[in-house]
Amino acid sequence: MNKALGQFSDQAAPADAPRAPAFLVTLYGDVVEPRGGTLWMGSLIECCAMHGLSESLVRTAVSRLVGAGRLEGMRIGRKSYYRLSDAARDEFREASRLLFLPPPITEDWLFCLTETPQEADLPAPWVRLSPNVAIAPNREDVAPIDGVMMRARQLDGCGDLRSLAWEKWGLDKVSQIYEMFLERHRGLQERLDGDVVLSPEEALAFRLRLVHDYRHAALGDPRLPLECYPPEWPAEQARRLFVTIYVGLSDLADTCVGQSFLNDDGALLAHNVETERRVFQLKREIAAWDEYRLLTKHYTF
Repeated sequence: MNKALGQFSDQAAPADAPRAPAFLVTLYGDVVEPRGGTLWMGSLIECCAMHGLSESLVRTAVSRLVGAGRLEGMRIGRKSYYRLSDAARDEFREASRLLFLPPPITEDWLFCLTETPQEADLPAPWVRLSPNVAIAPNREDVAPIDGVMMRARQLDGCGDLRSLAWEKWGLDKVSQIYEMFLERHRGLQERLDGDVVLSPEEALAFRLRLVHDYRHAALGDPRLPLECYPPEWPAEQARRLFVTIYVGLSDLADTCVGQSFLNDDGALLAHNVETERRVFQLKREIAAWDEYRLLTKHYTF
């Protein structure tokens, strides 16, 4: 890892380099997609070097993403540029909801019934209760599957829904990933609350690693109704940490983008409508927490 990241290695950022293909996905989602989707290969290489990824690893990862239809390349003179494919752009927009909008509150369930037993794999967060019955949390982003669709709520006091959810959705692993995120980044929040001074390059490096780790945790979370989780479930704490650090780093991080990142038209904008909208949404989320805390404090008897 670069020394710029190593100074906070104790609980502030993971010491090992991330996997290159997954990290490039994070980089495009956080920095490039809201600024048009195209980036010069040289900017990719320079940014990834801060995270211990060599030029050869980056080039290999780019080739794999091109082969998978996630990136599209073009060459102008001696320089290569890569942009998101249309399909990947749609995926990024959907994934950005997990990062920049408050998690939805899921209150009930979707059931799918089929006349004949089914064995095909289901899209997350659907799981099978039996060969003829599948279940998923009822949210706007959960698409129906083939079969007779129904909605349901658990009757109070009937059955152990928490144990069922823990088994079917592997919530022990989800919890571990959230806890790892908290362990890696809690120290950075403590330092940001102190008198630490970061350069724009360091701020962007930490924000990218923050997004990379939180995205991994949030994508694995099926976001079930609250009664499925124990009181110490770490998702809310992880969410608050992510939002607070992201907002705290963004001014400097976006300055680095404007100074160091190039596409085929020149320098990427440090700020635009989309990047400002993202930060505004997160600040509104913080404001809602503060308002709720004041209300509960005022009405506590």
